[in-house]
Amino acid sequence: MEGMDFWHKQTPEQPLFPDLLWSRPENRASAGKLLIIGGNAHGFSVPAEAFAVATATGVGTARVLLPDVLRKSMGGVMAEGEFATSTPSGSFAKSALGEFLAQAAWADGVLLAGDLGRNSETTVLLEAFVQKYTGLLCVTRDAVDYFYGQPKLLFERPDTTIVLSLSQLQKMGSALHFETPFLLSMGLMLLVKALHQLTELYPVTVVVRELDNMVVAQGGQVSTTKTAQALSEKDDLWRVSTAAQTSVWWIQNPSKPFEAMTTALVADPKN
Repeated sequence: MEGMDFWHKQTPEQPLFPDLLWSRPENRASAGKLLIIGGNAHGFSVPAEAFAVATATGVGTARVLLPDVLRKSMGGVMAEGEFATSTPSGSFAKSALGEFLAQAAWADGVLLAGDLGRNSETTVLLEAFVQKYTGLLCVTRDAVDYFYGQPKLLFERPDTTIVLSLSQLQKMGSALHFETPFLLSMGLMLLVKALHQLTELYPVTVVVRELDNMVVAQGGQVSTTKTAQALSEKDDLWRVSTAAQTSVWWIQNPSKPFEAMTTALVADPKN
């Protein structure tokens, strides 16, 4: 399309970067280490789902960091679980920062998967973590919500991916005072144009879904991938699986975030 050479379209039958599909790591030792952070006293289904998807996608090793209030209730359910200090209400405490950073130092990338609850201490913790941790970081689900007050902590941070809903993107755009409002009804073409402009301004990678299209934007480049079916804005289960898939491909191709995440959307998780 004239004037939109930054827009790249792919289908499962015609991937944009087929070379990446043929160059997957051949053994677990070279397939990367992913730290998944999430959970609160009332549940850990989201980080557990992220772990399952990352494993199916072909990560070398995945580890899950949970609030220590869950230590007894887990009862050995997840051998890969590690624990950090929690608040009395069961969310991560701000004193967990040291454990966050220690676990992140082990990993090639970190996924803030969500299920974090709502707690002011957790806000302080997450803001400190994203400023001190310098590695590959993916943020999704309610972890995104913690940064509406200071969106530039994510958007100005190098090596950062945000997997979010259109309504979350709308709130982030407003918080950033971005010139083009992100509207639920704007349609794919206007969304692609706005994400092109947004990611020319900020080093962040954005992954969002618009009905039956998955959209990846980074460095002003935008890819769209047709999905099997359209989803409503209320159907948000795709975010955790997409964040886990793209995180695995990213840590395996750290210098090619756009190519890796675009390819993750058409890759067979069994291969």
